[in-house]
Amino acid sequence: MLNITKGRIDRAQKTVIYGPEGIGKTSLAARYPDPLIIDTEGGTAHMDVRRIDKPQTWEELLADVDEVAATPGICRTLVIDTADWAEQLVITYVCNKYKQSSIESFGYGKGYTYLAEEFSKLLAACDKVIAAGIHVVITAHARMRKFEQPDEMGAYDRWELKLSKQVAPLLKEWADFLFFCNYQTFVVTSESNTAKAQGGKRVIYTTHHPAWDAKTREPLPEVVDLDYRNIAKLYEKPARKASAEPADPAPGQATPLDRLRSLMAEANVTDADVQKVVASKGHYDISVPIAEYHEEFITKWVLRHWNQILKLINADHTHLD
Repeated sequence: MLNITKGRIDRAQKTVIYGPEGIGKTSLAARYPDPLIIDTEGGTAHMDVRRIDKPQTWEELLADVDEVAATPGICRTLVIDTADWAEQLVITYVCNKYKQSSIESFGYGKGYTYLAEEFSKLLAACDKVIAAGIHVVITAHARMRKFEQPDEMGAYDRWELKLSKQVAPLLKEWADFLFFCNYQTFVVTSESNTAKAQGGKRVIYTTHHPAWDAKTREPLPEVVDLDYRNIAKLYEKPARKASAEPADPAPGQATPLDRLRSLMAEANVTDADVQKVVASKGHYDISVPIAEYHEEFITKWVLRHWNQILKLINADHTHLD
């Protein structure tokens, strides 16, 4: 029998963020709700983030992703930083498995076929994370190459994912949101009629352009400043599986929100105080009421870190005084 449903499905989001080196991809990903980063290239050493030790092999990376999917509440966003370094782990694995010196030495493109098949296993593992109600963000570097349309004259520079031609389409198709980050420049004409580029602010491009790939499944401006607040609405809603809907508390049993309200009353803390701290850590936008916080988030983040949250609130009050 056909199982027909109707309406939007509220699930975790699949996001790919790519751009040139140093643009701020990892910093942006670190602003996502309660992130846990698998740092495949060691690029987060200077950042105060939660991370999983750098996987040394392809098997370790897959095992890490599977463990996140099997551990409820471990995070709200899994970040894999970066796809191109993950691809290098795949290449090493494939070459060792088939006893080849390089991916090119297979002949007839067979090595790249194996590469794409293996990389698909990572995306399948990420889908398990999504099914567990955890957002997945994959970052990647970008490179520029000369591109020529078959039906047009001339060629132009185009930004693309720094991945093999077999893997890049897989990643782009998998993503709900493909964000291209770059410096936005403007061409101005001087009094001497000479054109030159000016500007250089960092932005996120959200829609396709002849010079880059991008896409979004939700309404967004074509370009926004590179600031998590400009895309936060896509991830504000707590993601969880339909089967994981918490049961109604027994009569007289305090909910996580009740326990939080009790702690707030004891400490003379307002909703605005808590919302400010939560927003500063990138979990929920400051406009989201506490009553709309996911129960698991209240239990495993707010209540667990209440003493630290209280210190931040008190320090803020002292500064204002």
